[in-house]
Amino acid sequence: MRIIYLGDLIGRSGRNIVAEKLPEIKDRLKPDAIIVNGENSAAGFGITEKIASELFDLGVSVISTGNHVWDQKDIKSYINSEPRLIRPINYPEGTPGKGSTVIEDKRGRRLLVINVMGRVFMDPLDDPFRAVDEELKRHQLGSSVHFTLVDIHAEATSEKMAMGHYLDGRVSFVVGTHSHIPTADAQIFDGGTAYQTDAGMCGDYNSVIGMDKKEPISRFTRKLRGDRYSPALGPATLCGVYVETDDKTGLAKRIEPIRMGARLIETFPEV
Repeated sequence: MRIIYLGDLIGRSGRNIVAEKLPEIKDRLKPDAIIVNGENSAAGFGITEKIASELFDLGVSVISTGNHVWDQKDIKSYINSEPRLIRPINYPEGTPGKGSTVIEDKRGRRLLVINVMGRVFMDPLDDPFRAVDEELKRHQLGSSVHFTLVDIHAEATSEKMAMGHYLDGRVSFVVGTHSHIPTADAQIFDGGTAYQTDAGMCGDYNSVIGMDKKEPISRFTRKLRGDRYSPALGPATLCGVYVETDDKTGLAKRIEPIRMGARLIETFPEV
């Protein structure tokens, strides 16, 4: 299978670059599924039903989220009715929505997407390792599903890497989100699991992790809160990851970063 994963969409700039570049990505790479982290897509905080619908209309297969999933007040009812929009699986029982979903591609192959949130410097949710383990008991790679992706939304790179190695050989791809900066460690672990510590963001990189620079700099230098954070609205860069897997085993054969747009050095897989 060929899978595209796009990192955190930040506000209007992020949405615009995805809408602009996704047709080219689909034409050149012909992915079987596209997964996007959309937790910052609504003015930098959360996601709305309208934005989710627009992403699905563009051809996005699944939208994952993270700690900002609840920032838009109307999302709780929508996330219960839309299985393609998922929240971290290690929220307590009874939380709206689901932490995983299974979709089928045009050839009938089944793709499992799991969203999980780390606990280091984050909200103290349930054990992310145990939560993923429980979900994998229901879906065996190479048998009941042909591809398994785990989006670990976490602050600490060590926690993301530990999750990747912990799941090596049991899932197709582990990718980190939340830091908004693309890491240079795209690799395939010994057991066949593709991994990248952070996919980066789709947004304006002339910013502080996607936000207009003025307020973050003021908070760091003066230790005073002023205005609310707002997304930077300049020309954006799209960041993501391309993964190819073996249909029989579901394990990775190839992983390469994708960067397209205004500010970062561009890179794009050749197929």
